[in-house]
Amino acid sequence: MNLNQLHYFSKLAEVEHYTKAAEELDISQPTLSHAVSALETELGTKLFEKQGRNVTLTKYGKIFREYVDESMKTLDAGVKKVRSLTGQTEGLIELGYIYTLGSEFVPSLVSDFIRTHEELRVKFHFTVGNTSEIIKGLKEEKYDIGFCSMAERESGIQFTPVGTENLVVVVPKGHPLSYEKAVDLEQAAVYPQIFYTPNSGLRPVVDRMFEQIRVKPEIAYEIEEDGCMAGLVAQNFGIAVMPEIPVLRQLSVDIIPLRNQHEKRYVYMARSRDAFQPPLVQRFAEYVKNLFL
Repeated sequence: MNLNQLHYFSKLAEVEHYTKAAEELDISQPTLSHAVSALETELGTKLFEKQGRNVTLTKYGKIFREYVDESMKTLDAGVKKVRSLTGQTEGLIELGYIYTLGSEFVPSLVSDFIRTHEELRVKFHFTVGNTSEIIKGLKEEKYDIGFCSMAERESGIQFTPVGTENLVVVVPKGHPLSYEKAVDLEQAAVYPQIFYTPNSGLRPVVDRMFEQIRVKPEIAYEIEEDGCMAGLVAQNFGIAVMPEIPVLRQLSVDIIPLRNQHEKRYVYMARSRDAFQPPLVQRFAEYVKNLFL
């Protein structure tokens, strides 16, 4: 049983005449007769019976038609849905991005794209996570595009640099370091630290910074999300080396520049090298690349 046979069956059931059905299907009458006969053989029953020059559905043909019509309707809906999601001027773009980009970077980027492409009917779906989750989502085709840190040994993912975030020391208000205009990492290292979890894209960067000064810091807590990290700092659970993100200005913390450090968080647009990307996704990716390259 194949889709053509079902399509032919549906048309013949509608017009009840082999010649007319074949003409509307733009096939020969023998081709139609053979397809219907093969379908009847597979089902083990007669679907049509002659009535003069016409044919009508048998009792079992009428039952089968209900299921065929429903299946064809569902299939047509699926075709329309896929076309609407992957068209040239209409579609859905699935974005995954790290937490620090959720308040300004991604909303601003998407807003500017929509405003400068008013001719498009595009919708965006947003998901926030850490770098490892975003890479996993790209591999599983859950996301079309990700904005995250670079992940090593991911040859199937293409990373395009789109920005940087300065790393600073964040301390609670009134902390001994609050009164410094800038600090060396050695000064910060004497205090308990709130670190990123090992699966965070920024953890290797911060680890490398402390390795370079040959200091093993006391890690009081580990957390993956930047806003929660800043909240813990504000409540005096420790201090943190983290990106200078907008939410810091809303919390009871002091932001201190790092002296003699050149590490930054580099933000990348990540895409699967092998997954099919609809025209609108490609267009958005090109828009992002043109903005930052």
